[in-house]
This record gives sequence, structure tokens and C-alpha cells, in this order.
Amino acid sequence: MAGRYWKDKKVLITGFEGFLGSNLARALLGRGAYIIGADKIKDRRGSVLEGLRDRMVCVKGDISDLNLVKGLIDRHRPRVIFHLAAEAIVVRANRYPVTTFKSNIEGTWNILEASKGKKFIEVIVAASSDKAYGKQGKTPYKEGDTLKGDHPYDVSKSCADLICYAYWNTYKTPVCVMRCGNIYGPGDLNFSRIVPDAIRCALRGRQLMIRSDGKFVRDYVYVDDVVNGYITLAEKMGKLRLHGEAFNLSSGRPVTVMEMVKTACSLAGERPNYKILDEARCEIRHQHLDSAKARRMLGWKPSFGLKEGLRRTIGWYRDNLAGMRK
Repeated sequence: MAGRYWKDKKVLITGFEGFLGSNLARALLGRGAYIIGADKIKDRRGSVLEGLRDRMVCVKGDISDLNLVKGLIDRHRPRVIFHLAAEAIVVRANRYPVTTFKSNIEGTWNILEASKGKKFIEVIVAASSDKAYGKQGKTPYKEGDTLKGDHPYDVSKSCADLICYAYWNTYKTPVCVMRCGNIYGPGDLNFSRIVPDAIRCALRGRQLMIRSDGKFVRDYVYVDDVVNGYITLAEKMGKLRLHGEAFNLSSGRPVTVMEMVKTACSLAGERPNYKILDEARCEIRHQHLDSAKARRMLGWKPSFGLKEGLRRTIGWYRDNLAGMRK
């Protein structure tokens, strides 16, 4: 089914130069899709797309520009859209809320408004986050829980989710939302995130600075599992009439930051070397997702546990770290 579905299918990926977007683009190229990628950054160094961009149409642009988005969709007429472009770093989002709202909220309604009424568009999958739920009274979070972000990044995701549902419910725009925990794996070049920074510090013999107290609990879900979830949802959305739905993707095995750091160091063959800063603000201490709906309705389940995922991720950084910024 997958081979037939993706062969020569036009697919637009916003944020294709980012961590998840680049891994998704690479996977879809392997399935024979015709990829149009849009991103504010072009030719990101160290990306998993090295050597593959000449097989894609790569467009530099900002999705907060509605005219650019309309022109992109009308010109290329994609049948599938994966909307991943966003301000994804929580600390930066909280520091620059207006820029975050333009990217994460306005960018989402631009994609949906430009897609509204376009019969050639079969599927839109919009990337969300566990942060869209805000701080709930209990874990794990389920798709039916109220969306109630408390801080700029979280609120931007809550709003974007609701906008997606509004476009489906009002205009029948064929959109679904995917909410994930902390994604990690090869190709993540943003070292403000804990997993790549922990691995880089271990491999370079540096002390890791942990912003929290180390006791924050999170889902860590391997990027290949997330890519598989996005692709599976796109393939099944129409057949199973899933439009307007939201799905959680999670490992199902939440751990503390310290557990993850110690596991990564052990797999890298290094002793843990870290300093607890306890400076994290505007972040939720205990957060993880229930992915039973994705398992039941999509037949999705994670293939990689934390140790195997980290082992593969460490291997990639060993091979690629020398060419990255210090």
C-alpha cells in the first residue's frame, strides 16, 4: 500500500529543513514521493538531507506570509501537506512570544486558509505537541483532554490545534493533528535540546548543564517512530475517515531527565558529568502521553525503546559531530 500511495505523489512539507521535517522528507523520498519543501532556512549544514535536496523542490520562505503560502500551494498543487514549520524551542518561544504566535498560529491558519476548498488536497497533517495540553491534573494525557496551554509556546500549540479543528468542522478542510512527546534521533542540530546536548557533551568530554532540577518527567520518542506515525496517518486518513481527529504519539515509557542523561552517557561509554542549574521556568514538571488511540486506530506502535534509540542516535553523532559547530 505504502509504495502505491506515495509513488510520484506531490507532497508539501513546511519546515522541511528542521529535525522532524528532514527525517520525514528523507523517508518519503525513499517511498518515491515528489517533495516540495518550504523553510525559512535553506541548505542546512549537517542535515540528514545532505545529497538528497537535488531530488526535491526546495523553497525558501516564511509561512507567516499568506501570499507566499497561497502561491506555493496554487503553483505546486500538492495532494498531501505535512505542516511542521514552527518555532519549536520552548525557551526561545517564551522569550519572543509575538514571533512565536506569528509562526505557530498565523502560520497554521495560513496553510489552512490557502488549502480551503482546494479539491486536489487530500490530506493535511499538522504537527502539534504534548505542550498543547498545558498542565493537566493527571497523566498520561489523552486526546480528549482540554487544551489549555499556560505559556506562549504551549498556548501557540493549543490555538493551532483548535484552528485545525475549526477548519475541518466548518469548511471540511481535510486536516488531522499529531501530538508528540520529546522527539530525538539523528539529525537534530539544535543543541539547546537535552538529548543532543547530552550526547554532544558526553562525546566531547564536556560538562552538561541541566536547566531543570533533573526530575522533570518526559516521553522520549525516537524520530523514526514519529515519521512512521505521520506517514501512516496520511495513508489512512481518507480511508478511515479520520479528518478532524488528533493523535498522540509516545514511547509509553516516560523517564526523568536524569534517567535519560545517565542512559545516554552509559551508552556513549562515558561517566555522567553534569551540573544542575535548576533554572527552568514556565515548563511543566510531569508530562507524558497516552498513545492508545494511535495504536488502536492506526495500528501504530513504537519500534524503538530508549536504549536502542539512543544507541542509534549516538552512532549518528559520532559520525557527524566533527563537522558541526562547537
